[in-house]
Amino acid sequence: MFGIIRPCRHRLSASLRTSWWAHLCGLCLALRDEHGQLSRAATNYDGLIISALVDAQAQAGEPRRVAGPCPLRGMRSAEVSVGAGARLAAAASLVLAAAKVRDHVDDGDGAFGRQPVAGAARLVATRWARQGGASGRGVGFDTGVLLDAVGRQTSVEAAAGPGDLLLVTEPTETATAEACAHTAALAGRPENVVPLREVGRLFGRVVHLVDAVEDLEEDTGSGVWNPLTATGTSLEEARRLCDDAVLGVRLALADVSFRDSRLVHALLVHELEQAVIRAFGHKHKDPGHGDVYDGKGGGLWLPKFRVPARRRGAFAGCGIAMWQCCTCQYCCRDPWPGPWSGEPHGTCDCDCCDCCDCCGRSGKGDGCDCDCCCDCG
Repeated sequence: MFGIIRPCRHRLSASLRTSWWAHLCGLCLALRDEHGQLSRAATNYDGLIISALVDAQAQAGEPRRVAGPCPLRGMRSAEVSVGAGARLAAAASLVLAAAKVRDHVDDGDGAFGRQPVAGAARLVATRWARQGGASGRGVGFDTGVLLDAVGRQTSVEAAAGPGDLLLVTEPTETATAEACAHTAALAGRPENVVPLREVGRLFGRVVHLVDAVEDLEEDTGSGVWNPLTATGTSLEEARRLCDDAVLGVRLALADVSFRDSRLVHALLVHELEQAVIRAFGHKHKDPGHGDVYDGKGGGLWLPKFRVPARRRGAFAGCGIAMWQCCTCQYCCRDPWPGPWSGEPHGTCDCDCCDCCDCCGRSGKGDGCDCDCCCDCG
């Protein structure tokens, strides 16, 4: 499973977690039902936002059905989304996954550099692109705009020079903008097309930049092309662009007419901001600028982040967990590395509504009744 929107269970209320799972499982099952088991590999956390946007706008909401037990749900059954939103999410995810596979093959990344693997990957990518196009047409969406946008990525990257970072992110922005805009058409909300196109454009910018930041150290070490190094962009500038885009998404969402905006608001305002914090919380080497971004410092805040993350055994992890507890890292360091996984984690903010416009209050402790608050208040 991939994607930058990976909500912590402590930051979503119980009802929103249930709804989030309904859209994620609906996307996965839509891929399986229309394109076979292999296509479920295209399931991603960001794709479900398309389904959630349709559901949030539709007057009656998206239809759901009860799905059988699944290992990812602890072998429990659950209600899953089965409407046009899930089908659009599946189509977009499949086409973009096909483009991503082709990109890996063209670059010869890892195992894709071996001819047998590359040949099989090309066949899968061609099939996924064809299937995704058919599914898109089934819900009135021309996936050609996605293929065209992604197809231009290679030539855009080849022509990019210093200061051209936003030219590099443009194809991703265009693809996500059109997918998000079409959710308004599916929901019968033509007045939402323009603001949702802006939401999608800025969301695509954040996705592209966060991916570039997370891959920066590995790409630098292996000599692989990276948007930041190719355009001479510092991490500070990339962070500024991400923060501006997150704010732009929030402002554009305020112009959208929703039936129920709670999940969309939680994902595209709170969780998108958390995704940026996670990405820049790693300790990266910014060429020419030294080591930056390892949380908000503290001399006793060890261990430091490593990219890739360093995993630890049970006993070593227990020792690190005790040290982090005694040095207040779980409540004061944001993000902090998991004692066993080494992956970055964010602290749970019990006043998570202090930056939202849902109810005008400062959090559950202030009588907040909006459902995007976390359960710890």
